Amino acid sequence: MNKLILTSMRRSAGKTSMAIGIAKASGKKLGYMKPFGDRLIYREKRLWDYDAALMRDVFGLEGDPEKASIGFQHSKLRYMYGEDATKKKLLEMVERIGKNKDLLLIEGGMYLSYGASVRLDAISIAKCFDDEKLVMVVGGNEDAIMDDIAFIKRYVDLRRVNFSGIIINKVRDVGDFKDTHLDAVHEMGVDVLGIVPYKPELTYMPVRYVADNLDAKVIAGEGGLDKVVKCMTVGAMSVAAAMQNPLFKKEGKLLITAGDRSDMVLAAIESNTSCIVLTNDILPPSNIISKAADANVPLLLVPWDTYQTTMRVEHIEPLLTKNDAEKIETLKEVVKKNVSLKEIMA
Repeated sequence: MNKLILTSMRRSAGKTSMAIGIAKASGKKLGYMKPFGDRLIYREKRLWDYDAALMRDVFGLEGDPEKASIGFQHSKLRYMYGEDATKKKLLEMVERIGKNKDLLLIEGGMYLSYGASVRLDAISIAKCFDDEKLVMVVGGNEDAIMDDIAFIKRYVDLRRVNFSGIIINKVRDVGDFKDTHLDAVHEMGVDVLGIVPYKPELTYMPVRYVADNLDAKVIAGEGGLDKVVKCMTVGAMSVAAAMQNPLFKKEGKLLITAGDRSDMVLAAIESNTSCIVLTNDILPPSNIISKAADANVPLLLVPWDTYQTTMRVEHIEPLLTKNDAEKIETLKEVVKKNVSLKEIMA
């Protein structure tokens, strides 16, 4: 059985996406665990990790998601487990979850140091075993990527760890990155297992996902909740000015505006809009609501002003869901094309 620990230097580097892509591209029988859960969801009076639930649903894994984690809170873990007890629990989980599996994926917390005080950061986990490979995912702009790689090489203690190398993720221009930075990375002595291009479609969100994250009331257009949001614009100007804005002309946009801006709402309904977020709990006239319903353009009602709503939308993290079949297939293909699975699985 191959055992692979995935971690990242920063939050939202694409660690879980790489886990799904690697698992799909390898075609191996999968086991998954995330010892320290950090994306918490509460279901059926129980607490579990979002990523663990996602992996269960995508790959049809056995068992409850809560059993993929040792715990979720630093204070409880400090109280319940010492160093020896933590290692024993990890060994038990590997034995249980990895039984009869070809590949066991172990995902670290939201960033490299997360869980260090309770010995559940990725490096501490890797030091508990002799045969598990540690792979780091780095992502962001080029400068952030190079900073992270240099930091790993100079300051991260990887002794007694089977460190396989790094996957560089979300690179806007792969050719330029290779020409400009790859030699410097190799000079640091860091193995590059893959350079994965940025795929904007992986950042798109279904309207339903946006509505759930905003806890918005859907007042019309329920049939369009599966439409995809590709960009966001704010309708605080006149309609004439909005029509000159390139974002307003884009297909798949999310528009934020007040419900009393009937002219703006109507213009959005007629211009390939995925959804309209209405601020300040202001309802538009009934004829506008009817037009949105007929066009299957969801109207999402929220209580905040335009600025607050914009900030909330911008901070929605485009997490994968079990229904994102196209995104999952995209991840499988980009990993196949850009990541050395042979080296990771060797």
